[in-house]
Amino acid sequence: MIHEILKMGDPRLLRVAKPVEDIRDPALKTIIADMFETMHAAKGVGLAAPQIGVDLRLMIFGFEASPRYPDEPPLPATTLINPWLERLTDETEEGWEGCLSVPGMRGLVPRASYIRYGGVLEDGGVLEREVQGFHARVFQHEFDHLNGVLYPQRITDMTQFGFIEALFRDSQLAALEAD
Repeated sequence: MIHEILKMGDPRLLRVAKPVEDIRDPALKTIIADMFETMHAAKGVGLAAPQIGVDLRLMIFGFEASPRYPDEPPLPATTLINPWLERLTDETEEGWEGCLSVPGMRGLVPRASYIRYGGVLEDGGVLEREVQGFHARVFQHEFDHLNGVLYPQRITDMTQFGFIEALFRDSQLAALEAD
């Protein structure tokens, strides 16, 4: 089932999500399936449960090709329950981010360039990865949602935040957003 994605301004997006207590709960599998269906319908690359009004520490991400991020390499489809994050460097890199909860906009956001993350998989197994680049950015973006943080709160130069059609006037991205 495709869910409505909450928009910036909805107070539910600002809450710290609660840990998943029982990963064997059949309702969890339904929520995960709904999240993937919702993310794909919105052409997203990631989605956190709070974005559909579910107050749990649950996130998904991954894509083969993304019209919203056409220059980025594929990311493996991943579901993480009660994820954690460890920065492996103090170095940051800036990159353009958008969000399904902040439609039509992009901002230049600094993120840790190299991280380790992990969490529990749907089957109860444990996943741990060390990543960098866009993969690290996507994870950190979704992880922020679990802590009630939206990417505009991370922007350090507000002149680098705006509507896609204004920021990228002559790009394919602006044409895509106009559709």
